Formats: sequence, structure tokens, C-alpha cells
Amino acid sequence: MELAFIHKVAEWTGTTTDVSEALTEATLSTLTQRISGGEAADLADRVPDELRPYLTKGQEYPEVFPYGEFVRRVGESTGVDLATAEAGIVAVLRALRDVVGYKEFMDTLAQLPDDLASLAAGGTSRR
Repeated sequence: MELAFIHKVAEWTGTTTDVSEALTEATLSTLTQRISGGEAADLADRVPDELRPYLTKGQEYPEVFPYGEFVRRVGESTGVDLATAEAGIVAVLRALRDVVGYKEFMDTLAQLPDDLASLAAGGTSRR
């Protein structure tokens, strides 16, 4: 997987590279479920090749679920506690912003629940 991306996530979460890789995969996959197929494709066009499979979506319509469910899915997928899952989501989304650029990142955030968008943009948890 894209090492610079994973190392950023590891540094920001204080986790190992293996955990950071799992958090990245789970966060991007869950994000893809939550956004439209068009937005997922836009993101996939702007990330390193190794991350693209996690941003591939078979349908256009997003699956609507709240912030808590997003965190639960990432935690369950990675086997980490909810606090670590939340920290991982924030780190992955911030690393994603650095890779895809501000405008594309804001287009993605516009499709997320306000509490998750706020957290990704630098706000605080509302769990």
C-alpha cells in the first residue's frame, strides 16, 4: 500500500503500520459506501494506485448511515476500539485531503453527515 499515506496515518494515530493500513482500508471502504459512485470515482482518480480499490463502487447511490455507524463499521472491520477507529478515520480523511486537494475533499465532505464532515475538517467528535 502507499507507504507515505500509511505512515501519515500511523504518525497521527500513534498506531503501527499494520493497524494504520487496516484503518486506511476500512475508512476508505466505508467512505465509499457513504458517498455517491461519482464522488468515489473522482476520489479514486486522485489517489495513489494502491488506494484505488478501496474507492471502487458498483452503484451510484450512497448508503445513508450516521456518524456512529461509520465509526462502528471501521472499528468492527479493523478489530480496534471505537476511540482508535475514530482517530483512524480522522487521520485517513486528513491524509486523503492532502492527496486529493481541498476542493475535491470538500465535495466529498458535502455528502457526509455534518458531525463526520466537521470531524474530518478539524472539528471535534459529536458521538
